[in-house]
Amino acid sequence: MQRSRGWAVAAAAVMASFVLPARAETLDDAIFTSVRFDQLEYRAGEDTGVAAWDLEAWAGGDVWKLAVESEAEYALRPNRFETLENQLVVRRMVSDFFDAKAGVRIDTPAGPDRVYGVLGFQGLAPQWFEVDGDLFLSEKGDLSSRFSAEYDILITNRLILQPVGEINLAATDDREIGQGQGFTDIELGLRLRYEVIDRAVAPYVGVHWEKKLGETANLARGDGEDTDAVQAVLGVRLLF
Repeated sequence: MQRSRGWAVAAAAVMASFVLPARAETLDDAIFTSVRFDQLEYRAGEDTGVAAWDLEAWAGGDVWKLAVESEAEYALRPNRFETLENQLVVRRMVSDFFDAKAGVRIDTPAGPDRVYGVLGFQGLAPQWFEVDGDLFLSEKGDLSSRFSAEYDILITNRLILQPVGEINLAATDDREIGQGQGFTDIELGLRLRYEVIDRAVAPYVGVHWEKKLGETANLARGDGEDTDAVQAVLGVRLLF
């Protein structure tokens, strides 16, 4: 009786050695999808209100993903897109916490359009900072870069304070779009959100500050534009 039980255990172990790797391989090949509005908000400024979004959608597995990234700012007066940027990128996992990415970026705001090639990275830095760095080369040969970071500070399990920062740098002038050489602009934000409905919906309030820098600020002044703005923010973060 004991001998027959021993054979049964051995047979089960052999079968598991074949079945479990096959199951793991199937999981590795599975395709997942995600859609996330990090920001879907209204910004109330001194002169006009702005509707803005920051969207990321991807499909893929653990190693490779195809992603769409979209950012926009729409001024309600005079009813035009101040910025409208869409990226289509391929991402590849290069470590447990970081992806490399490459693709194309298309800007179609009010004014001249631009198409860029994109190389970059994104992931979680030490202390759980979410960082994103990109290098852009336009069809006109202008080189620029962007770095952004954000961090979640848990006040309670569902109430979260999120500081966000972004800075842009241009290696060359592109005066048609108001871009000067050097540091072009900086944006800082602070948003307090409350996560509800399985954390997929999170309304928030906050403040947003942006400022043009250096030669870019000089170009804006020459066109009669403001070089900095502080706006109150009301929005919602959505996960699908």
